[in-house]
Amino acid sequence: MSRLFGTDGVRGLANETLTVELSVQLAQAAAPVLGAEAFEAGRRPVAVVARDPRISGQFIGAAVQAGLASSGVDVYDAGVLPTPAAAFLVGDLDADFGVMISASHNPAPDNGIKFLARGGEKLTDAQEDAIIQHLESERPLRPTGADVGRIRVFSDAEDRYVLHLLQALPHRLDGLTVVLDCAHGAAAGCSPEAFRDAGAEVVVIGADPDGLNINDGCGSTHLEKLQAAVREHGADLGIAHDGDADRCLAVDERGEVVDGDQIMGIMALALKDRGALREDTLVVTVMSNLGLKLAMEREGVNLVETQVGDRYVLAGMKLGDYSLGGEQSGHVIFADHATTGDGVLTGLQIASRVAATGRPLSELAGVMTRLPQVLVNVRGVDKGRAGEDAAVQTAVREAEDRLGGTGRVLLRPSGTEPVVRVMVEAPDEATAGREAEALAEVVRRELALHD
Repeated sequence: MSRLFGTDGVRGLANETLTVELSVQLAQAAAPVLGAEAFEAGRRPVAVVARDPRISGQFIGAAVQAGLASSGVDVYDAGVLPTPAAAFLVGDLDADFGVMISASHNPAPDNGIKFLARGGEKLTDAQEDAIIQHLESERPLRPTGADVGRIRVFSDAEDRYVLHLLQALPHRLDGLTVVLDCAHGAAAGCSPEAFRDAGAEVVVIGADPDGLNINDGCGSTHLEKLQAAVREHGADLGIAHDGDADRCLAVDERGEVVDGDQIMGIMALALKDRGALREDTLVVTVMSNLGLKLAMEREGVNLVETQVGDRYVLAGMKLGDYSLGGEQSGHVIFADHATTGDGVLTGLQIASRVAATGRPLSELAGVMTRLPQVLVNVRGVDKGRAGEDAAVQTAVREAEDRLGGTGRVLLRPSGTEPVVRVMVEAPDEATAGREAEALAEVVRRELALHD
């Protein structure tokens, strides 16, 4: 079997790639791996299962729960909740592990299964490999009688999560008007509730999930409706989630987009002011805009860079015991309150900063100036040679020399396709585009695949 797990669980077209059979088998394979400690102690493991509202989540969730219970795992069915809520509840309940059924920002026909280890943490590569090994070669557990698992409804799951969010809030939101775009996704219930309980006047869009409209022209990947609503209602800010609400992008009071880099800049300074930014350090990926790095240097905040992917951001944060990290896409991780990116938590923290400072979001976001960033995907090339081909590396150095200290060049092989991503940042769009296209042409020529 090829590598089944991607960067964020197992995903595919529901009922074609991600079938009932595979869902049951994955759950049965995960049970002895993630429940090993409980089984060794002579007790039934406990798992929290949640899903986003896409229609296929109903049968996939039922299959996962059946696979777990048939393997001797007690299941708490948390229903429709964000991924970070599932992660929080695993820790709050002291469960052995959790399962989130979601394909995040993907369209409704897709779905995914994401396992969460004890404490709500993402799985290690070793844990994923062990699950694959059980899936391929081990017989599933077959307890009988009193040893099979029970399935219970987790009746206060959403209330626990909202209370947790409010307890993490440094300043109430009284007097603010906030527009929320819930992407017809998992946050449609809990995000408006949390913002209202925090004192904000809330205008809600994208909060009528029907199982098919998740991420459809709304949410963090389609900000136009949120921008229009903020302007229409004269709101102080807008917050956009994706389908499983593990990310957050914002819109300021003028209707302008505030991206993940700007959010991280705002929150780094907020935590620094409160003495809560451990080691005065922010963890970002190599794709974060150079403007963020320059701004943080100016403000006395150190940057640690990791590979792209929130799992690598988390690893970098844990390595240095840092309190804040994230990605340009809006996955922002507050280590003191969450084990994964949490879009609702992030939105509340942004709004809290606006309320506490009395400054508009546009002014807070002005902490950094985004440099124009051009990304070119060069397809059909030998991505493995990108870091060693002499002509390509010479072209990179020459581009860097031309940009001097005013820009940046990044070559990044795709993790799943024969693609090399060429990213250039420069003081203006024309320069960035020109340098990116020139470098992409060298990559195309030098790394071309030959039959």
